[in-house]
Amino acid sequence: MANAAVSAGDSGNAVTRREFLFYIWGASIALFAAESAGLLVWFLIPKFREGEFGGAFTLPVGALPDINAEPANFAEGRFWLVNLDTDNASGQDRMYQANDETTAIKGVAAIYKVCTHLGCIYSWIPVNNRFECPCHGSKYRLDGRRIESPAPRTLDRFKIEALSDDKITVLAESPTIEMNNAEHYEPLPLPEGTAFLRIDTGAKKQGPEMELLCDFTGSCP
Repeated sequence: MANAAVSAGDSGNAVTRREFLFYIWGASIALFAAESAGLLVWFLIPKFREGEFGGAFTLPVGALPDINAEPANFAEGRFWLVNLDTDNASGQDRMYQANDETTAIKGVAAIYKVCTHLGCIYSWIPVNNRFECPCHGSKYRLDGRRIESPAPRTLDRFKIEALSDDKITVLAESPTIEMNNAEHYEPLPLPEGTAFLRIDTGAKKQGPEMELLCDFTGSCP
């Protein structure tokens, strides 16, 4: 009888087979959820290497085009590099100062190669000295400002840093300006001692809404 009582007491405290399987099932679910969350975080955090889109591109200052010259095409970074100076007589047919622009436009800009209308890839058209989108006819000045619609705004730009010859020391970076309740990258005047440019394609700001340049000349279609 005593042995029977002990056996009964033990069976009351022991984990049943069903409970054991339930615990194993719960632990497996928890482990799977943790692994899935970890993989999701790993997937969502961008990992871009130097020299690929979404990361940074470091270029020698010699890669810059001449002042107001045709833009330099960097296909791997999806940007155009332009060198602007509306005070310079050279290239005024490509880069001119509009009537509503009260100060000269000077500096370097990295312009995203996607039209602000519906995301088509536009091109530089040398014979017309402007960017033109083949999809719906939007046109832009050398610095990306709209000449003709249907584009709703100026072309987007990437952040530029001017580096010294050690490729580390940052001498200056693209200034920002607030226009129409949004920040926009302005062209970066290069300080003395600039040896390299770092274009960060992970840091993009939208172009502002501005009056069409064709409005000033009365030549809008």
